[in-house]
Amino acid sequence: MDYANPQALVGADWLADHLQAPDLRIIDATFFLPGSKRNAGREFWQDHIPGAVFFDIERIRDETTDLPHMLPKPETFSRKAGELGIGDGDRIVVYDANGGFSAAARVWWMFRVFGGQEVALLNGGLPKWKQMGLPLEQGPPRPGPGSFTARFQPGLVRDLRQMLANLESRRELVIDVRDAGRFAGIDPEPRPSRKRGHIPGSVNLPVSQLMEPANHFVLRQPDEIAEAFAAAGVDPEKPLVCSCGSGVTAAFAVFALYLMGHGEAAVYDGSWAEWGNRDDTPVES
Repeated sequence: MDYANPQALVGADWLADHLQAPDLRIIDATFFLPGSKRNAGREFWQDHIPGAVFFDIERIRDETTDLPHMLPKPETFSRKAGELGIGDGDRIVVYDANGGFSAAARVWWMFRVFGGQEVALLNGGLPKWKQMGLPLEQGPPRPGPGSFTARFQPGLVRDLRQMLANLESRRELVIDVRDAGRFAGIDPEPRPSRKRGHIPGSVNLPVSQLMEPANHFVLRQPDEIAEAFAAAGVDPEKPLVCSCGSGVTAAFAVFALYLMGHGEAAVYDGSWAEWGNRDDTPVES
């Protein structure tokens, strides 16, 4: 079995060979969970792939809500992307220091939501790049001017109203990619949460099951990814929505589905940060 959309995943060797391509833009999307005591922006200054710019999902977000890193308005995204030197027609490669299953997939998804066509993830991310002894750069980024035109694709995102309506229709299957303990309501959430458990009717596929068991920086092979989704009870014929703690790792499941040919899977943007803190959201555990 092969990936249906292999262009969305590039290797470190390919990126090293194309660093000087005039239309290539590289994004470091590293993000650390609250309490990690790590500063993604500072680590970017210390080491990043040559030519990369830093995309901070905590700053490029909807600032009218207290929910973490929610999608910004299209005009905000256009402006911020342009400030990073990204323009219409650019080829974009996104990576992070966690290997790609964290915020890199979130940023890949954000560009797709706003109409980006040629966006890929770096398989293995910065850890793989370093492992191969490839060049690194230090200091601040030096982006040139860019002009990105956001074209919102509403089918790739779900809000609370749509998720509540889906409880009645069950038209869409919800895939929760949090760890099994959090899905079951046994383990605590990393963010404050009034409730534990999961959205009724959702299925659990911990995102780690999509990565190589011996190397959680590298994506598994296509047949193994297909088996993981099947084992979780995912019906590929149904419309799919992915959820997690705050809409970050859910984007990695959407990315894996895209690789496999399911290009319409959506992210529940509020995820458990929203669902687990409201009075009108039922929970199973």
